[in-house]
Amino acid sequence: MNIRPFQVNVPETELVELRRRVSATRFPERETIMDVSQGVQLATIQKLVRYWATEYDWRKVENRLKALPQFITNIDGLDIHFIHVRSKHENALPLIVTHGWPGSIIEQLKIIDPLTNPTAHGASASDAFHLVIPSMPGYGFSGKPTTLGWNPERIARAWVELMKRLGYTKYVAQGGDWGALITEWMGVQAPPELIGIHTNMPGILTPDIAKGIVTGALAPPGLSEEEKLVYDTLKVFFAKSVGYGIEMGNRPQTLYAIEDSPVGLAAWLMDHDPASLELISRSIDGVPEGLTPDDVLDNITLFWLTKTGVTSSRLYWELFQRGQGFFDVRNVSIPVAVSVFPDELYQTPRSWAEAAFPKLIYYNKVPKGGHFAAWEQPQLFSEEVRAGFRPLRQ
Repeated sequence: MNIRPFQVNVPETELVELRRRVSATRFPERETIMDVSQGVQLATIQKLVRYWATEYDWRKVENRLKALPQFITNIDGLDIHFIHVRSKHENALPLIVTHGWPGSIIEQLKIIDPLTNPTAHGASASDAFHLVIPSMPGYGFSGKPTTLGWNPERIARAWVELMKRLGYTKYVAQGGDWGALITEWMGVQAPPELIGIHTNMPGILTPDIAKGIVTGALAPPGLSEEEKLVYDTLKVFFAKSVGYGIEMGNRPQTLYAIEDSPVGLAAWLMDHDPASLELISRSIDGVPEGLTPDDVLDNITLFWLTKTGVTSSRLYWELFQRGQGFFDVRNVSIPVAVSVFPDELYQTPRSWAEAAFPKLIYYNKVPKGGHFAAWEQPQLFSEEVRAGFRPLRQ
């Protein structure tokens, strides 16, 4: 039950070695086309490398982290790192927020003040949250599993135990990407203290729909135009954009290159999906839209310094071994709020959200943002979280 304080403090020798490795990168030839359809473009990665090696300052984000209350506690035999920021407002609602891959707690840094201190961001004190932001096992400053079984269901159980240790008798949960799966599994497990969840990547595929998408079959009859669009969008994603997930799901140990080369790691983490890669590429080209080059490098550098390129990958292997899909319906029994961002991997139709979540209390399509919603659009994301949980504050 012991909870001990934690503070980030990276030795300067590690940063010197990182710059040396970045500067010594051996690059391949340029891609043979003029867009990102072959992956991260050479010009993009070279610009990032120049900045990383000569101007980027890890100490800036390290100081931001040091200013936050951070802790480690051992749950189910593994050290779990988490940020815990309590609001000054009375009756604040405890909220646990979970990141995804290729993310980390860096994804959530911009939403901490808007959610814990809403009156400073144009919102009401009645919308305040106490915030818990853990690092998933194998990610960031959490422990690295050395045995099998740290899958989303087990992480969900660990989060329930974490909130119990913090003394919260009523709370809510939020997540995107892996965080969405973990949050939904918390909703399936439905501990009495958990009164609702919010997701920006909901599990909405029934087994027949999921099988058709993965195998590339034609859309089944009876779908609305909106549902058919999502079906076809995900079919393209599984056919062309999920190669990283297949590799990590089947052969994560083979990824020695991302453990040995910081630039290899950077390219691997940047190429999550075409829309996110284009957003990141534009930011590196000097057109920041939600993410800056520093944002991108803060996250990549955290992976490098914590040596979690391969250990984070094993979460995909755990999912594959159980024969589960990323976007499957998980039979959540408690209240659910859903926010749909336009550049997410798919735009969940209300009809599928209602079918997946019998207690859907909030559904909204927002005008801007993508897969890393909290990181890219923190103000909009914070507004969605406040609105989504408002019905549960009575």
